[in-house]
Amino acid sequence: MTRLLHDQFAKQYLEELLSPLGEVKTSQNIAAEVRQVDVLFVPKQQNAIATQALGLLGKMAATPAIFEPFRNPATADDILNCMGKLIAVERDRLRQAKRDNDLANSSPYQLWILTPTASSDLLDQFGAKLKTDPGIHYLAEALRTAIVVIHQLPRTPQTLWLRMLGRGNVQKGAIAEFRALPNATPFKDGILEVLSNFFAILEARQNLTTDDRELIMELSPVYLERIQTAADRGQRIMVESMLQVKFGEIDEKLTQIVDRLLQLPPLDRTQLIMELSREELLSRFSTSD
Repeated sequence: MTRLLHDQFAKQYLEELLSPLGEVKTSQNIAAEVRQVDVLFVPKQQNAIATQALGLLGKMAATPAIFEPFRNPATADDILNCMGKLIAVERDRLRQAKRDNDLANSSPYQLWILTPTASSDLLDQFGAKLKTDPGIHYLAEALRTAIVVIHQLPRTPQTLWLRMLGRGNVQKGAIAEFRALPNATPFKDGILEVLSNFFAILEARQNLTTDDRELIMELSPVYLERIQTAADRGQRIMVESMLQVKFGEIDEKLTQIVDRLLQLPPLDRTQLIMELSREELLSRFSTSD
């Protein structure tokens, strides 16, 4: 089922984003239970840059957390099942903390249920209430559970990484925003790879839903961009390697002419690097010309 593919994508996606902030375990088995926690997260020493870059997701990762992403809207049974996982994880945490005599330093987990949509009736059944952030509905404090309704999140940079796990137009819009981010944006390169791999897996499948076919069309430019980026890096590495082999090292002046060499056809630049001296290359391709 393609739902399982989306589940796996969500786990890999969250692992890529959360790893710089702490320890991430996906498909974590719960002791004495025949079920798994999708993403179990424990923060490490604060990484202010990564936390800020992740916006709302970074705020969620400030404390130990369980992330349970759903491709289809979560049902009441789904939510109860997730809460059962939280109880089991907390039981294990307390047992280990008592065994280590370290209760004071052991922080409880917060459960974040990520669902594309949720009806008012469903939220009312669990007494879920909004606090400060639109789209995040909290259950009673002692339950340490929040239902994140992705399609209710405002379209801002702070929510981008969560909206990427939505579906339909919300996910499409988030992917477009993601592609427009500067290449140096934290996490962009890693998520490009995750999305590209997901595209390749989806494209190889048959009997896709209309939603999946539309997603493939949305991811196609991401996949092509990733291929082009990899090709460009390969060309740069090749040019730098040729310069290093010929001249022993690449100093600052040689580094400055790499971009201009890359503008030439591969055979032409190879011939020039092989035939010209260092001084001739610098004279011909220096940006100070």
